[in-house]
Amino acid sequence: MGKVVLVTGVARQLGGRFVRRIQREPDVDRVIGVDAVPPEHHLGGADFLRADIRHPAIARVLAEHGVDTVVHMDVNGTPLGKRGSRATVKETNVIGTMSLLGACQKTPSVRRLVVKSSTNVYGSAPRDPAIFTETTPPKSLPSGGFAKDVVEVEGYVRGFARRRPDVAVCVLRFANILGPRADSPLAEYFALPVLPTVLGFDPRLQFVHEDDVIEVLRIGAGEPRRGTLNSGTFNIAGDGVLLLSQAARRLGRPTLPFFLPTVTWVGSALRSVGVTDFSPEQIRLLTHGRVVRTTQMRETLGFEPGYTTAGAFADYARSQGPGLLPPEVLARTVDRIAAALPAGRGQN
Repeated sequence: MGKVVLVTGVARQLGGRFVRRIQREPDVDRVIGVDAVPPEHHLGGADFLRADIRHPAIARVLAEHGVDTVVHMDVNGTPLGKRGSRATVKETNVIGTMSLLGACQKTPSVRRLVVKSSTNVYGSAPRDPAIFTETTPPKSLPSGGFAKDVVEVEGYVRGFARRRPDVAVCVLRFANILGPRADSPLAEYFALPVLPTVLGFDPRLQFVHEDDVIEVLRIGAGEPRRGTLNSGTFNIAGDGVLLLSQAARRLGRPTLPFFLPTVTWVGSALRSVGVTDFSPEQIRLLTHGRVVRTTQMRETLGFEPGYTTAGAFADYARSQGPGLLPPEVLARTVDRIAAALPAGRGQN
């Protein structure tokens, strides 16, 4: 008998794609997709079970099907298809994780756990280091939003790892996920026709392409290849960084700078109409940025992303269509202004 893999959060596009991909692994015998709502996309030959991971019944699912590998993808920053609320997302992220881990602890057949986490655990603060490693403590713990969720999720995962040392645990801290079908908070932000920014700040950002997310989850769920280790905590991001101003120009989106207190008010207004998850932690990211080191991803996990940060953003930008300001026109305008500045200064 091959492995029995249970995947949570399969109603989302990313979860559905991973389910279809993991079925092609030669050592996987059966894949079970779990979510509180039926997916609108097909899951290939996988079985779908409608179950809410917040409820204790998930333990019965693990036991009855002899699950040995759990891939927990139901940790997200945005509601599914705009039908949920921030409160529901938080409950699924935190209470759902706690319930799922309790079920895994009681199920002897579970031997491997993979958790989709986020670099949001590091927060964003003015005195942050230039680059975070997996062992760098945050200067200030996130106080709310998705960032606080993942801090709590990882805390529960560490507790589980202590109670079940026989289970191989892989925590993947993804940078901001982008791609044509991405539904991350930052993808929603970049989809706005005008991008609110913080006056005087141009943060450095990292992205990871959704295709690379699928591939590294596959590596985490399988047996480690020779010379690699897929147990532990790993930062996952594409090479390089983009400044927020560069991202806006490549999208053709005009920016609207605000003083920091005003941005906070704008974020509250956007959340009240359901436009995007513009939490205080999101505002801190768009103020101070965040960059992580990915040495362990390459040297220990043995994963090389197919997309750089710029490449992942470019693929996302192509899916968005032209902005209010076509990128090529915006680029020409910026170049002309830059070229004219020295001459203008020389005449003064």
